Amino acid sequence: MIKQMRRYEGWCGAAAGICIVVGLYLGLVSSPPDYYQGEVVRIMYVHVPMAQTSLLAYSVLFAGSIWYLWKRDSVVDNMCHAAAGISAFFTAGALITGSIWAKPTWNTWWTWDARLVSEAILLLILIGYLMLRTFIEDKEQEARYAAVLAIVGFVDLPIIHFSVEWWRTLHQPLSISMRGVSIAKPMIIPLVLMSVGCALLFFYMLMVRTQMLYLSHLLEAKKGRFLSEVHS
Repeated sequence: MIKQMRRYEGWCGAAAGICIVVGLYLGLVSSPPDYYQGEVVRIMYVHVPMAQTSLLAYSVLFAGSIWYLWKRDSVVDNMCHAAAGISAFFTAGALITGSIWAKPTWNTWWTWDARLVSEAILLLILIGYLMLRTFIEDKEQEARYAAVLAIVGFVDLPIIHFSVEWWRTLHQPLSISMRGVSIAKPMIIPLVLMSVGCALLFFYMLMVRTQMLYLSHLLEAKKGRFLSEVHS
């Protein structure tokens, strides 16, 4: 798995860079302003992809945690650890950009909206996951407890996704859904490019971070064996 990551990480990073650069240009320069929000709508091209990627990253964490409990693969555990940190980054980014967008549209930085609260809960779950991995000394126990927490925390994802349909919220409903497309066509292309770019950026960061954790744990294991040989 590590060799495959080294093989594809460069291509993934380059593709992410191209999609994000082109998407930002189209979104910030070429796309028209919204008829209601005006130029403020342009933050959508950053906020929406970050929010989508935060859910994608946690989905990878969830699937990887199940895989680890089944196979006990240390590389998969490293991948889960990496996915949690990256998911926290994108979740925090989604909350920050959402607050910036909310100020001119809702006249407030924060409101106890179902979508916002459930996304904030996701960030707290990820922070708890990362803290758990810091405080437990036994590596196998740490990985096992963290996997269980990630699996339990997955219940928040459908709440985030369907919150705008289950409850009356200030947050706008999905622009692209089974009911159709409720966004102007010139805005779709940059939004899709940014979404694809952020997803590719996540996978690039995931591959790089997983390798870093794998090498770090490998170095710690070698140091432990060396010290035990010296003492013996």
